[in-house]
Amino acid sequence: MAKSRHEALGLSDDQVLEMFKTMLLARKIDERMWLLNRAGKIPFVISCQGQEAAQVGAAFALDREKDYAAPYYRDMGVVLAFGMTPRELMLSGFAKSEDPNSGGRQMPGHFGQKKNRILTGSSPVTTQVPHAVGVALAAKMEKKDFVSFVTLGEGSSNQGDFHEGLNFAGVHKLPVITMVENNKYAISVPIEKQLGCEKVSDRAIGYGMPGFTIDGNDPLAVYEAVKAARERAVKGEGPTLIEAVSYRLTAHSSDDDDRTYREREEVEEAKKKDSIITFANYLKENGILNDEQEKALHDEMAKIINDATDYAENAPYAEAESALKYVYAE
Repeated sequence: MAKSRHEALGLSDDQVLEMFKTMLLARKIDERMWLLNRAGKIPFVISCQGQEAAQVGAAFALDREKDYAAPYYRDMGVVLAFGMTPRELMLSGFAKSEDPNSGGRQMPGHFGQKKNRILTGSSPVTTQVPHAVGVALAAKMEKKDFVSFVTLGEGSSNQGDFHEGLNFAGVHKLPVITMVENNKYAISVPIEKQLGCEKVSDRAIGYGMPGFTIDGNDPLAVYEAVKAARERAVKGEGPTLIEAVSYRLTAHSSDDDDRTYREREEVEEAKKKDSIITFANYLKENGILNDEQEKALHDEMAKIINDATDYAENAPYAEAESALKYVYAE
């Protein structure tokens, strides 16, 4: 019998089911956050919906015991896969003192957690690229076999930090994997108004590294590309640029009205390729998931998310006296 796609990639049935669970968990947390925002309970949401396959496929291809991730603000799938919990993500949404990212001092999506090697992100886009390159430089200097993995949107790939980071990585052959999550819009600016070249990956040659454009709605395609990039990196063959093409299913953020710059028909058409549906279908075709198990998964997710919501809503805010903590050395 011919091997299924995931078996050919060396993934077990349990591993691909775990990938799907992580994708679904990211989607369900995100959906809950929108409801909480619309109910006036949390101030801001910046969404991962439509990009979970790329995030989770990539994270599963890394060594999550030793590699470093420098995620961008949509990367709920990456941080969940690296060990952040639904409770912790909700604490960040509610801006409570136990929020691991910033102690309730930052907007949601500014991920950072030392114990899981998630580098702290900041509001200006693409600042994480030079940081990830710096971590890769440390790996090379210390002769250690970890890699750094950094993500950003395609709009951010037009910033100076992207050029400087990738150029430095290319010159010094550093073990860094840069994955651009191309969701077709830089806030309201469509891809064709952002790039002079056809694809983001076309830029790789200028930095002296291989570049690949892959289907970001297919977690197995992303897994394969990132795994190969990691193997090259630890062998000393240097960095890789990967462009994972998907679509942003929500507005840019909870403060944005995307009806002003894209047609509803376009969004509805993109929903047909939603990885949560297509990957579930793949698992069903391969006998790994059935409708009954899928329903049980959804029920399990609802319990987890209700618990996370209740916990975070009832958790204390940071004390006013601690406002300057983490600002100056103590």
